[in-house]
Amino acid sequence: MERAKHFIYNFLIDQGISKEAASYLNMLMLLVLLIIVAFAVDYVTKRILWKFTSGIAKRTKTNFDDILISNKLPRNIAHIIPLVILIKFVPDVFSDFTYAENIIETTLKCIAILLSLQIIRRLLHSIKDYLKTLQQYRDKPVDSYIQVFMIFAWLIGAFSILAIITGVSFLKFATTLGAASAIIILIFKDTILGFVASIQVSINDMVRIGDWITFEKYGADGDVIEINLATVKVQNWDMTITTIPTYALISDSFKNWRGMMASGGRRIKRSVIVKVSTIRFLTPEDVEELKKIQLVTDYLNTITKKIDNQNEENNADKSVLINGINLTNFGVFRKYLQTYIENHSAINKDMTLMVRQLEPTSQGIPMEIYAFSKDQRWVNYEYIIGDIFDHVLASVSYFGLEIYELALSNKAQT
Repeated sequence: MERAKHFIYNFLIDQGISKEAASYLNMLMLLVLLIIVAFAVDYVTKRILWKFTSGIAKRTKTNFDDILISNKLPRNIAHIIPLVILIKFVPDVFSDFTYAENIIETTLKCIAILLSLQIIRRLLHSIKDYLKTLQQYRDKPVDSYIQVFMIFAWLIGAFSILAIITGVSFLKFATTLGAASAIIILIFKDTILGFVASIQVSINDMVRIGDWITFEKYGADGDVIEINLATVKVQNWDMTITTIPTYALISDSFKNWRGMMASGGRRIKRSVIVKVSTIRFLTPEDVEELKKIQLVTDYLNTITKKIDNQNEENNADKSVLINGINLTNFGVFRKYLQTYIENHSAINKDMTLMVRQLEPTSQGIPMEIYAFSKDQRWVNYEYIIGDIFDHVLASVSYFGLEIYELALSNKAQT
């Protein structure tokens, strides 16, 4: 370049061109030549590096190198050589224009820092994509950690660029900014809170990608699809997406349904309210009639023998039905539902299963079914509940019972 610089300049002088014009033309011609060389080197380097890395990727078993290529990391690395050529030969091109030389050199150094940041970014994204292909990292907030590294990288890059522009050393520049740490903390408050929250969420295993969570404060009810430094994205069941601040996961209360999903069952806890006025003792005729219901036939045969024997031992006067031990239609109905649930094919028999009578209310007495369905999928779960309570509501009348219904006045009906 040194010979070319003097050769072109001397040639122009020999042609009778003034020194000033020769200097400008010399600079422009050298600049064009340098740019052409840089582009040519960039093109050749990219082709060589792409073929080299592609060949290695095909021969290796791991897919990490394939991800590096798909994220265009080799292409960014290829830019380093032409950038180094530009930085090295710019002083020769602008040797007669010191002011322009300083500006161009400063610009190229800033570009070099930005290129380094881009390479780091591509590398970190490749690591993130690779970790997400591994089973043990699929539900971990990898995005959060990648963002933290990138924030530090961008801060260092920004400080380096400002140090180059101002002409102050990086260490001195960073020390000066330490005095403004309070302002920096205020600006990056959400980022710092998110970073701390991400660590706590990960360490305590509070939320994983794929978990079903319910966060009433933010109207979220669905699957976690992304966890990053600032936000957690939840895809609700209506396919909308709710964004929750990451630090809210440790400062507010939310429900994670992972335990239910891992348990092998989904809870059914629903009741019907029976009118108190329809609950009564059963006569022997009533018992004989109810024995026709197969699910309680064995129960009634067994329990009536025990009751009759105990009443005889106690000399109970059965001319009045309340004396002694008696069955009620409500109790037999409860036993019927218990047997019905125990025999239902969609109920998980290894988990809690019961039919219980709750505390009486002003409307009546609630009869609650507490069990767990085998199928946890929402649509199937709702179908199972509907199937069970269709049967419950239809079977009430066979036991002489009635379900409470709010009676509206004629005025209200009109």
